[in-house]
Amino acid sequence: MRVIVFLAEGFEETEALCPVDVMRRAGLDVVTAGVGGEYIKSSHGVVVKADSDLEDIPDDEVFSAAFCPGGMPGSVNLSQSWKVNKILVSTAQTGIVAAICAAPAVVLAPLGLLKGKNATCFPGCETYAPDMVFSSEGIVVDGNIVTGKSAGWSFDLGLKLVEMLKGKESSESVRSAIYYKE
Repeated sequence: MRVIVFLAEGFEETEALCPVDVMRRAGLDVVTAGVGGEYIKSSHGVVVKADSDLEDIPDDEVFSAAFCPGGMPGSVNLSQSWKVNKILVSTAQTGIVAAICAAPAVVLAPLGLLKGKNATCFPGCETYAPDMVFSSEGIVVDGNIVTGKSAGWSFDLGLKLVEMLKGKESSESVRSAIYYKE
């Protein structure tokens, strides 16, 4: 199972790298894809080298899951990428689409991926999707759409994706190995 995680200038590093770490610990094939190059600066000035430039990802590649971390202006930058939008819409047809913090409202909602779905986002970001009513919950799963509220929910989101892709036993194994919420 291959998972793509998008990194755009201004992404929130905890929201991106914590779920990547959790999914890789579970043995998932996770590729971080930089929007605009391989070296991407986070919202807090941390430069991360992505596994691949997004433009080097084949247009016809199919992913089991696609994930958008939040952060500003990272979420806006993701929303403005034609290729990110194409992969999200394509993945939603057969796989899981996940987003956290600002990204559910800024990236997923305008694509119509949250239409008729329950979702959560960072408080205040609801203004980017005025037709949506967002939950105040930390993690919301509605069908194949997974949304997280904020950086504080990054481990939970990563573990939920592992559970959905590899089963509860794999998720519990990672949770136990990192002594998370004993």
